[in-house]
Amino acid sequence: MAKTKTVFFCQNCGAQYAKWQGQCTSCKEWNTIVEEVVQKAEKKDWKSELSGPNASRVAKPLKISQIDTRQESRFNTDDLELNRVLGGGLVPGSLTLLGGEPGIGKSTLLLQVSLRLPYKTLYVSGEESQKQIKMRAERIRSKTDNCFILTETKTQNIFRQIEAVVPDIVVIDSIQTLHSDYIESSAGSISQIKECTTELIKFAKETATPVILIGHITKDGTIAGPKILEHMVDTVLQFEGDRNHVYRILRALKNRFGSTSELGIYEMQGSGLREVNNPSEILISKKDEELSGTAIASTLEGMRPLMIEIQALVSTAVYGTPQRSATGYNLKRLHMILAVLEKRAGFRLGAKDVFLNITGGISVDDPAIDLAVVASILSSSEDIPIPKDFCFAAEVGLAGEIRPVTKVEQRIQEAEKLGFATIFVSKYNKIALQNTQINIQLVAKIEDVVEYLFG
Repeated sequence: MAKTKTVFFCQNCGAQYAKWQGQCTSCKEWNTIVEEVVQKAEKKDWKSELSGPNASRVAKPLKISQIDTRQESRFNTDDLELNRVLGGGLVPGSLTLLGGEPGIGKSTLLLQVSLRLPYKTLYVSGEESQKQIKMRAERIRSKTDNCFILTETKTQNIFRQIEAVVPDIVVIDSIQTLHSDYIESSAGSISQIKECTTELIKFAKETATPVILIGHITKDGTIAGPKILEHMVDTVLQFEGDRNHVYRILRALKNRFGSTSELGIYEMQGSGLREVNNPSEILISKKDEELSGTAIASTLEGMRPLMIEIQALVSTAVYGTPQRSATGYNLKRLHMILAVLEKRAGFRLGAKDVFLNITGGISVDDPAIDLAVVASILSSSEDIPIPKDFCFAAEVGLAGEIRPVTKVEQRIQEAEKLGFATIFVSKYNKIALQNTQINIQLVAKIEDVVEYLFG
């Protein structure tokens, strides 16, 4: 029997200590150090459990000019939103980590993708039985025989089944439920998560098989386990949304093979998750009459143009001290815009409450929505509605000037596609579009916008 030893780990940052102590000297957190028993035995890798051709395969160094990448085409997931966030699909040999709150739809999303894939997929679940997964699959109503379901938590048994099935893609639900024989601590501990992830990384890289992991999150919203887990994988995806709403947002926190500024939007339905290819349908509210205090802005998330609705409410301060509140928008930037309107445009807003909201429950950092924020605030202050076929795409400077924004042509084309008649952009934007049906209104100062909208 190999000698066992006790090791102390910090649950917050994964730092290792020889003995227990109250505070972690690495992350300065208190009472996060726990004891784990680690077996010091001869370590084997995933190939030691196999008897096929993979068992004798040994990696050899190659010159970078000798490495052939022509055959490394991405796996199409048949999900446009997931493909967009990943950068075009799953890269062979990549390890993707999907995190999110309990009940947000992580397992539903990956089971739905697994059932759609034209490739042979092995879905490994350590949380549900095969019958439970079958019930969920029937609700999704997918007809495929390419998906194999395995309920197992021991990595050595999983690799034996992988040798038998030879899947093109492996899905693990979830990494916190797996355990390896080479570590004696319980499943979900820091050492088990690191060991199981290391075995999966070796398997993925040496066989060019994409592996997708589901990860639990802590009460702080971070992925459970050591921070090194996020460094080890190639892509970290965050699945987020409000349980009280049906819409979910998928965004990349880390992506070695694509952009981290893309996002995918889904709608949770009884039959699974529906891809929302036109997010403007959920970000712009439907109304029969024009109301004051609303304006439409054209923004960009990665390469995707979005039309979002800005709502503002300006009212007299009842309690003496004016309130400033912003939902989905930077409050400091709202203060700056109010100061510009006070100084440059002559609007007396210092004694009024100002509330700002971006509909749809999303947060936007794009400065191109500044002009729409200005228009919505002035519309509410003057109680004059803005025509619903007007939209805005420009940044506001401290001198009251309307500054140009990037990729303005994509914003204009998206506005035209959605039926808007007029878009306000900076006079200093270089626009090369021709044969456009939308009216492009060029403005240089806030005064030009006020005069056009409110006379």
